[in-house]
Amino acid sequence: MNGIEKIIERIINNAELEISQITQQAQEKAAEITAEYDEAIQKGCDEILSRGKAAAEERVERLAGAALLDTKKLELSAKQDMLNRAFEEALVRLRNLPEEEYISLLTKIAAKSARSGKEEVLLSKEDQVRFGNKIVQDANSMISGGGSLFLGKDSPPILGGLILRDGDIEINCTFESLIRKTRNEMATELANTLFE
Repeated sequence: MNGIEKIIERIINNAELEISQITQQAQEKAAEITAEYDEAIQKGCDEILSRGKAAAEERVERLAGAALLDTKKLELSAKQDMLNRAFEEALVRLRNLPEEEYISLLTKIAAKSARSGKEEVLLSKEDQVRFGNKIVQDANSMISGGGSLFLGKDSPPILGGLILRDGDIEINCTFESLIRKTRNEMATELANTLFE
């Protein structure tokens, strides 16, 4: 081997060694960059998952809150429905009292509601025909000092109870009115019971 070939061989060896070192450094740098990117990717994935989990939990809480509110609304609606039915049932029961109890109730209502004791008593057509005179007579005897109530000729379209008329003034003692008044008076107590 002559001198030139030895020089060329040494240059080639040096170049191969340098290439090998550069390749090794490049591979190390690539591994380092890959590790950094893997770490960044994992960190990004963790952040996305964390935000997604937080958003999902927040959504679940909102949906649970909305569901709870809907449940409370339905419950309140059901309670109000039951209350309405209870008052409707009270009206039905009042109208269907046994005759003696019905007459006694209307008599007491007329006597207690009379202001002057000289009012006209208005009953439904059916009640007026069946026992209007008895109610007026019994009510007059219950009024202190004796009353002068008299049975009116008009028959208002009422379901039960009576109306007392003194000139232009009317006292509404129909069952519907009495139940409505009772319901209004009980409103606070009923609301407290409903919202327990």
